[in-house]
Parts: sequence; C-alpha cells; structure tokens
Amino acid sequence: MRIYPAIDIKDGKCVRLKMGDMEQATEYGQPSEMAVKWQSMGAQFLHIVDLDAAFSGEFSNYDTVAKILTSINIPMQLGGGIRSMNDIDIRLSLGIDRVIIGTAAFENPNLVSEATAKYPGRIVAGIDAKDGKVATRGWATGTDADPIDLALEMKRRGVTTVVYTDIMRDGMLTGPNIEMTRNMVEITGMDIIASGGMSVQQDVEDLLDTGVEGVIIGKALYSGTIDLNKAIKTGAE
Repeated sequence: MRIYPAIDIKDGKCVRLKMGDMEQATEYGQPSEMAVKWQSMGAQFLHIVDLDAAFSGEFSNYDTVAKILTSINIPMQLGGGIRSMNDIDIRLSLGIDRVIIGTAAFENPNLVSEATAKYPGRIVAGIDAKDGKVATRGWATGTDADPIDLALEMKRRGVTTVVYTDIMRDGMLTGPNIEMTRNMVEITGMDIIASGGMSVQQDVEDLLDTGVEGVIIGKALYSGTIDLNKAIKTGAE
C-alpha cells in the first residue's frame, strides 16, 4: 500500500481545508518546500490538488506546480479543474505523471474514454462522496449518483485507479470511512486510493486490511498526528 502525502494549493500556497471549505484554510508555506520535505522523509509519490482550479477551472497555479516538479524527483498526480483534453494535455506535458479527473468524470464521461485512450495508465478518476452520494464542482454540488456505480462506469471507460474521498471526513482527523472504502475495493476490483479523515497510525493499519492501493494523508501529516516514516513502513508490509 502506497502512502501519498497531500499538498493542496490555494493562491500559490500550501493549505489544508476542513471538509473542502475554502473559507477554512490553514497555510503551511510553499508547496515546493513541502514537496521536498515529504520526499526527504521517504515519500515515493505525491498527491497534489489545485484548489483554485477546482473552483474556477483556470490553471492559475501553473508556475507553482512547475516549481514542485523541478524540486523533486519522485512522481506526482494532480487534480483540480481538469475538464477538457486541453487541460489534460497541458498538465501531462508539464511533467506530471497522472492527472485526476473529478467533476468531468461525472459530467462528461466521454472525456474519460478519450483521455484513457490517449494516455493509458495516466488517468485517475476522482470520486468524492458526501453522505454516500457523489459530489462535484469542488465538492460544492451534490448529486444522486452512487460512488461505486460511477467507479464501475469509469472502469468501463478505461480507468484503473480511483481516488475515493469522503468529504465529511476530509481535514477533520476523524478517521477514514473503512466500510465504504472496502466496498469500493471489493466491488470494483480497481486500484482504490483512500482519502479523507486520516488521523492516527491505526487508520493506516485499518486501511491496509481493506486492500486499497494507496492512502492519501494530508492534515494528519501537517499536524503531526501521523508520522510519515512509520506510515510508509506499515504500507510496505
């Protein structure tokens, strides 16, 4: 199980939000500096979210992302505001290893088919859930869609990896949604990366038992309630 340290970008700074609320942001300095820190502590893959792009659709943090890429030598995946083939092309040509399609995966599944055909293995579906239903547009818009049904649709369209986020737990240090995550793994048979609610080392160990491909850890790393080195060792077991 791979551990993905999270770096969320807002206005060129590294931040953490509570339940995706842009008004509840805590700053943690320069994204590139955090990337170097996590790499130095053993991270093998980074998870980056462009919060501004998620809400506006504009890639205003291009330079910030480019600086992260030149500061590290490990792969990274990027999500936020990716809604067209041009968005995908720009990000992958920049040197990003994988892009995460969130809102567009729900609103424009044909884009996913086109993207996976052009960039096999480099397209990840971001499925965000609130109260058991898919949420889109930077988590601001609710739907009646079932997350597992959407994951299976993405599988039919060539996606092999899903980042599954429980919005109500994100940034809250309340623990991950183990049951739903396990269901996602077992029913879809896809590589599931769990996100949202990671708080203590036990959460890492509990998720290891679900069969997830990876775990994204954000606030718990920044607040010190999870030690990255220990989490990575657990994931390697």
